[in-house]
Amino acid sequence: MRPGKMAPAGGAVAVRGLWVPLVVLALVCAALAVTEQFPALSLLKQELRQRQVPAGGCASAGEWAEQYSSECDSSFLHFHESDCDIGGSSSCESVLSFNTEKIVSQAKLLAEQKRFPFATDNENTNEELAIAYVLIGSGLYDEAIRHFSTMLQEEPDLVSAIYGRGIAYGKKGLHDMKNAELALFELSRVVSLEPDHPEVFEQRAEILSPLGRISEALSDLTKAIQLQPSARLYRHRGTLYFISEDYATAHEDFQRSLELNKNQPIAMLYKGLTFFHRGLLKEAIESFKEALKQKADFIDAYKSLGQAYRELGNFDAATESFQKALLLNQNHVQTLQLKGMMLYHHGSLDEALKNFKRCLQLEPYNEVCQYMKGLSHVAMGQFYEGIKAQTKVMLNDPLPGQKASPEYLKVKYLREYSRYLHAHLDTPLTEYNIDVDLPGNFKDHWAKNLPFLIENYEEQPGLQPHIKDVLFQNFESYKPDVQELICVADHLGSMMQYETPGFLPNKRIHRAMGLATLEVMQAVQRTWANSKVRMNGKTRLMQWRDMFDIAVKWRRIADPDQPVLWLDQMPARSLSRGFNNHINLIRGQVINMRYLEYFEKILHFIKDRILVYHGANNPKGLLEVREALEKVHKVEDLLPIMKFNSKTRDGFTVNTKVPSLKDQGKEYDGFTITITGDKVGNILFSVETQTTEERTQLYHAEIDALYKDLTAKGKILILSAELGEVDAVCNLILSLVYYFYNLMPLSRGSSVIAYSVIMGALMASGKEVSGKIPKGKLVDFEAMTAPGSEAFSKIAKSWMNLKSISPSYKSLPSVSETFPTLRTMIEVLNTDSSHCLKKTIVVV
Repeated sequence: MRPGKMAPAGGAVAVRGLWVPLVVLALVCAALAVTEQFPALSLLKQELRQRQVPAGGCASAGEWAEQYSSECDSSFLHFHESDCDIGGSSSCESVLSFNTEKIVSQAKLLAEQKRFPFATDNENTNEELAIAYVLIGSGLYDEAIRHFSTMLQEEPDLVSAIYGRGIAYGKKGLHDMKNAELALFELSRVVSLEPDHPEVFEQRAEILSPLGRISEALSDLTKAIQLQPSARLYRHRGTLYFISEDYATAHEDFQRSLELNKNQPIAMLYKGLTFFHRGLLKEAIESFKEALKQKADFIDAYKSLGQAYRELGNFDAATESFQKALLLNQNHVQTLQLKGMMLYHHGSLDEALKNFKRCLQLEPYNEVCQYMKGLSHVAMGQFYEGIKAQTKVMLNDPLPGQKASPEYLKVKYLREYSRYLHAHLDTPLTEYNIDVDLPGNFKDHWAKNLPFLIENYEEQPGLQPHIKDVLFQNFESYKPDVQELICVADHLGSMMQYETPGFLPNKRIHRAMGLATLEVMQAVQRTWANSKVRMNGKTRLMQWRDMFDIAVKWRRIADPDQPVLWLDQMPARSLSRGFNNHINLIRGQVINMRYLEYFEKILHFIKDRILVYHGANNPKGLLEVREALEKVHKVEDLLPIMKFNSKTRDGFTVNTKVPSLKDQGKEYDGFTITITGDKVGNILFSVETQTTEERTQLYHAEIDALYKDLTAKGKILILSAELGEVDAVCNLILSLVYYFYNLMPLSRGSSVIAYSVIMGALMASGKEVSGKIPKGKLVDFEAMTAPGSEAFSKIAKSWMNLKSISPSYKSLPSVSETFPTLRTMIEVLNTDSSHCLKKTIVVV
């Protein structure tokens, strides 16, 4: 990475985040005290749409009622509900005719103790008010409204009746805007008449928040806190800040709530969630554990703990936490969904399917579980069941005005791709090319995750009955040499695993990329021996793209959900506009933990460029800028420095440069760093590479030259095997991949694809990688932030611990001949890998 140009960011930057927030909190709704029946951790966006949250009432019968009932400033809803099932029996025509005695009895007790809001000094009035509040507690909201209205006809400013009528309108259901408007009108009247009662502001906030009027709700809660601070109010306001993605402020409120009342597992859980969303996973885990100390059977805390461990990449700990949640409730849909998704991304597709099927038994219209069920079937070669599940997702059209789910947006691409794969199950892989066969606009839209709106698109043919699904292949059914091949591949694939938060080990990817490594090794050896290869229907000498295509085909089939496509094969219009690979490092208060190791390195680079920029454009203020930069220790500290120059006030971009080996002194565009900030201190810190036709041609010329040298030296190496030749070949391989990483020529998967090519090509030269990638290191970012190819080669070799290859590799069967079709590739990826643990693999 060499210094490039720095420029103003040019106003607001619109970006699509690398990772969608993992938690959606349901809104907290209560009247005088917040009901505690809201979920803690939810990846299900549809839950927020489906859940109808009542407005009002202390939790009188819920699991939290007993614990928090002491927080209720008034206990007017603490009485038994009506025995009558409203709407379920014709005998329940009127609570006054059926339960008059009970209603009057409860109301009398309520009136005597003045256990309802704004009680008066008149006993008769209090009894009438109490009856209406009992009606609310019995779910008879229309009757309560009529009762309050009758009283208000006689006494228009009777505060308790106005307040009660507002509560009743809210509890009738905020899905009807008329109810919401009437509830707000009544509560606002109470505020004007009695402005010093915190419960009124809190109740109005409960109406405002489900309507999306979060800033107004926050204002009301702040007023309530000013009047009478309580643990409940801080917890409630913290929840709304959380929904607004202001995690730091939410954390402060949850902390204040816990200081006022330590025994709050729900507040402790939410405190953990504020850590979770800022990427502070270890702190989140500690909070979740603390919540479990307070409440040992807290399902949401176990579920959240499992998700935090999953984000850390700790599969065993995540599994244990999810399992504990399911032991408490085996029908907990969200846990089944989360566990299933984790198992899929761990490569345990059979186990994942069991969770998705159980999820759908409990919740048949769950889009996430239905999509993942279809994806799992397709990945295992069960196309008929897979496409059936995909079609169910497609039929679940969003309602007018409703945002389509990510699964709905993706499913048609997956179905079309699944049909294509099924049609080619038994066609030799050497005879077709996915990048050429799939329509250009389809690939472009799929890679960019755009809605499936493609003009004149011709659908892939439906499933053909004569092409059967892939059958399960037992490990023992393979010949001993193929069994050895599989086990060696598993070992090689595990060497590519990143030991960094956010990267879950995936045994299916490990096997696929291990087999890719071995196939690359064998193909490169044949090329250096002047043998030709069969690629894309042609027999010819292997080119550098053919070498990478070996790894691409394995990466594609390991996870068909991700479009692994060559960007230079996209439509010309897409390339002329530039295809961006975008990564958010910090967005608002959300930190991408995957790249945390590189923040300081990038920060130093930015500081250097700021000095150069101000030296050229603001020489008089350079000393002031230099002094300010000395106090910058994290990216957020850069925001005040932007103000030193009007052109960078809204942010700036920094372009890196990649030096050429082919043409000394020439440089190519690397990646772009963007930093912008808003008035309240939220920051966008991102990097992206822009793949244009011109940039691609420059990098291709560099890679072509390196591959030509590599092939020539490889042929010499086959004959001589001198130490100097081996080192030269090693450096050429690493240099070639250095430019590949900086080009980022694929829509997905560039990192592991390139590393498998490194390992395979090195093995062809007689050297094997025996060292694992260090903790916190990402090979692609090492290449992108290195000052040149030589520096990258030195860094990579420092951990690779290269050693002479074992002679046993020569006896392994040909990967391309053993697995010549998609069917055979899927079969080997489906095969149980536990058998390899029983074998002793000697690779010395």
